[in-house]
Amino acid sequence: MSDAPTARTALVTGGSRGIGLACARALQSGGERVFITYKNAAPTDLEGPPGSIALTAIRCDVTNPEEIESAFGAIEADAGPVELLICSAGITDDALLLRMDEERWSRVIDTNLTAVYRVTRRAISGMIRRRSGRVVLIGSVVGMLGNAGQTNYSAAKAGLIGFARALSREVASRNITVNVIAPGLIDTDMTAAISAEQRHGLESKVPLGRLGSAEEVAAGVAYLTGPLGGYVTGSILAIDGGLGMGN
Repeated sequence: MSDAPTARTALVTGGSRGIGLACARALQSGGERVFITYKNAAPTDLEGPPGSIALTAIRCDVTNPEEIESAFGAIEADAGPVELLICSAGITDDALLLRMDEERWSRVIDTNLTAVYRVTRRAISGMIRRRSGRVVLIGSVVGMLGNAGQTNYSAAKAGLIGFARALSREVASRNITVNVIAPGLIDTDMTAAISAEQRHGLESKVPLGRLGSAEEVAAGVAYLTGPLGGYVTGSILAIDGGLGMGN
């Protein structure tokens, strides 16, 4: 008889690229059955390491409650209730406050904060029934430090911290953990498009002197959802090269 652990059902929102995809890959490599949501383009390579279960991509606009319900229905019909939830979907739409109209503010808040409420609320009921679950929200260092021109984004990411800490108190007795990872400056598609001079300017702000990788953020997700992360809840894990110094 095999002693291999049973694959858990994981959902990664915004899992088609960048940090979200790296998180999905880390869970996939750990033997989990991973579903990812995408809004525009699904990743073409869903296979993982030999022996792992292929990723399953589901189109879902996380600002649309009907699409969220449809996505969960498809996941539950295929693999059962979501046991691991990683909320990584997010956008930026930067402007100084005096130039930021309500549409720009609302789009970022709805995608980066309200959608997390919608998705987590849908997932948490199944976790409560099973008396087990892990929730990880991908925040940002700007949720603690702020950033000029990003009042909407900073407010949304700061909101995730309060949301996670309140929810962690609500569901801890059901063996459910809720945590936030706060990445700093991460090497993604956006930073790949900037000039060498601009990149050097970004790196100079980081005490460790470099940008982080999406895989380093994903390693934090693997820890918080893994067997050694079960006693961590209501916490902020900063993966930022010292940029925020834990603030």
